[in-house]
Amino acid sequence: MKVSAVRFAVLAAIALLAAMLAACGTDDIPATQGPVATPVPTPMVDLIEPTATAVAQAASSTATPRPAPTATPDPAARITAQLQGVPGIVDATNLGWPRQARGLNGVIEIPAKPLRIITASVGHDEVVLALVPDERLVAVGNATKSETFSNVAAHTQDKPEITRDPETIIAHEPDVVVTSPFFTADLVEALDGVGIPTIQTQLEQDPEARLNNILLIGYILGEEERALAFREEVRERYEAVVRVTVQKEQRPRVLAVTSYGDDLWVAGDGSTEGGVIEAAGGLNAAADAGVQGNQTTGLEGLIAMNPEIIIIPQPIEFGAEEFRQRLLTEEALTETPAITQNRVYIVDGKHFTTLSHWNIRGAEDLARILWPNDFPDPPADSFSLTE
Repeated sequence: MKVSAVRFAVLAAIALLAAMLAACGTDDIPATQGPVATPVPTPMVDLIEPTATAVAQAASSTATPRPAPTATPDPAARITAQLQGVPGIVDATNLGWPRQARGLNGVIEIPAKPLRIITASVGHDEVVLALVPDERLVAVGNATKSETFSNVAAHTQDKPEITRDPETIIAHEPDVVVTSPFFTADLVEALDGVGIPTIQTQLEQDPEARLNNILLIGYILGEEERALAFREEVRERYEAVVRVTVQKEQRPRVLAVTSYGDDLWVAGDGSTEGGVIEAAGGLNAAADAGVQGNQTTGLEGLIAMNPEIIIIPQPIEFGAEEFRQRLLTEEALTETPAITQNRVYIVDGKHFTTLSHWNIRGAEDLARILWPNDFPDPPADSFSLTE
């Protein structure tokens, strides 16, 4: 139907209605009301052919809103953001090669991703094997192959053995040497002289530094993704212990003591053993007595520290059990709480003295001694390794 025809029909209907009202009279119309106006017919155009504006308004009121587009995350930007501020990483935005790392011996350039790695350090070997496939660690020191001192000994038995003689290291043609502060300046100089990048890094044991150690070594080795994932594994295990132990109001006085020869050694403030004690919810009795690091003491000093629990992080083959019996039967110690309560424990030294994430296993072991009801289950035997 065309618009003019519609308008004509409407007008005709209105005229018919007016005639019918006139025929019925005016008795139903109030006396005060004036004459009824003839209504103006409403155009029918919008009822038949809606305007563009009306179409848009209707569409906007019924259409399902679309989410705003999101940008695809940039993996490099994500990695860079997490590496920013890590001590030793010179330029976290540089994920290519060459790249630089700052060690205790200065800024060292690594020309390409290292495929042949040597550390000459047990703690560094333990970190490296968590980050790279086994075959990339091409040789190790004898301590790393020892079940007594190393947490990765089972994975290194078939590897060639090196010494602190630089020739034994050079012979394996490493792409990089990442080692400890105990690596001498002469060794560093000898390796530099044949073009082997050598980086000395400090393996510190406070919680944040431990995680940064992993990220720095991962960056040096070109394994940023694995380092970030492994950092979270280590963080989760540490926090699972501390989440419980930090709530303890009454902390037992714990003393880590060993005996070599005629000397008694205690672990005070800043020691690796001390960090383990604190993470496990103990009060480090040696640190409380003002001892810094690992120091010798006598029976008088031990008595003054008044430990409620004594742990011996000393290998069995180095006389740990004999030392424990000596402490328990020492007449001078009969009033010491740890002795009177028979709370003297031999613990696995490689979990307490290592300079790597493995000392978290020591904290897990000690927490089970201090709080058996809170930690009824043994911890995982190992950390994950890169296959």
